[in-house]
Amino acid sequence: MEQVRAGAVETRIALGRAVRRLLRLAPEVHAALATRVGVGVTDLLALDHLSTPTPPGGVVELGRRLGMTSASATVLVDRLVRAGHVERTAHATDRRRTAVVLTEHAEDEVRDALGPLVERLGELAASLDDQAAAAVLRFLGDLCEALEDFAATTNASTPSAPD
Repeated sequence: MEQVRAGAVETRIALGRAVRRLLRLAPEVHAALATRVGVGVTDLLALDHLSTPTPPGGVVELGRRLGMTSASATVLVDRLVRAGHVERTAHATDRRRTAVVLTEHAEDEVRDALGPLVERLGELAASLDDQAAAAVLRFLGDLCEALEDFAATTNASTPSAPD
């Protein structure tokens, strides 16, 4: 029984190392994707935020998500508009504001650039049986929640960037 316990500890240590490796790889993946799309990493992160189910409504909200001032976010959005990646549109609920939305062109570019990675991830997912896939999905969901909680509590206790 003691040997099983030691094995479980080793597995959890290895899992922790794998998560840290995954977190370290994220910036490299962002840089590679940015290169494939032909934008800078900050521009790519903005496109990513704009592609979420609850995208930031306008420039100020996008800047907050990226940890930048509203002036810097305005420069970023202007650059993305010139590149044809985003558009300013009427805000859905506030006529005084504008919303920033992805263009189909940007969605197509990112989808094409991600194609090989998405295909590889699909192959990996297909290799799991239903029970293993459910366990991985549960773990990843819990991991994302833990990371979001960590970021939220850290950001709540850190002064925001000046506007």
